[in-house]
Amino acid sequence: MRQAQRAVDYHREHLRRLLFHEPVVDTTVADRIDRSIGHLRQAAATRDTHRDAVLAVVAELQSAGPDRPDTCVPSDLSAPDTAALLAIARGAKLHENLLTQRLSVVTSSGTRIAYSALQRLESAGLVARDASRPVHAGVPLTLTEAGRATLTGTPRADTAGATPAVRAGAWPSPARRAHR
Repeated sequence: MRQAQRAVDYHREHLRRLLFHEPVVDTTVADRIDRSIGHLRQAAATRDTHRDAVLAVVAELQSAGPDRPDTCVPSDLSAPDTAALLAIARGAKLHENLLTQRLSVVTSSGTRIAYSALQRLESAGLVARDASRPVHAGVPLTLTEAGRATLTGTPRADTAGATPAVRAGAWPSPARRAHR
């Protein structure tokens, strides 16, 4: 989606330059303007197609979500982690290189996610691994109920009681202390 938006921005800027920086508008410049408008329309249609695909995934996650989502969903998830979570929702596998033993996450769209991002999402309880398969064969990654609730933005029901107040500057957070 980001790449499609960049294409739209590029063609829009190209058209702006043609319209405002050409000293004389003749037939060749008019032809270039027409071609630029056609490219801009095509880029906008591609961007809209990608946006609709993302919205379809989010709608699917909303319909697959539970009636009462998990209460440990972090509300302050960063934008890169949210993008990684969305990419994992469409399908991802964790692989290990047999020679280097380096772990990498590859999504169904072909994008790669940093292993540190996967660790953050796993520690937050948003992503789960299928431990029944060996890592060198590719371990499927799935979203937990909390991960679905994070992406869909469904309100959380507070069934675990009141959470302790977090003091400014306190580290680690009280939720992380309880897990140790």
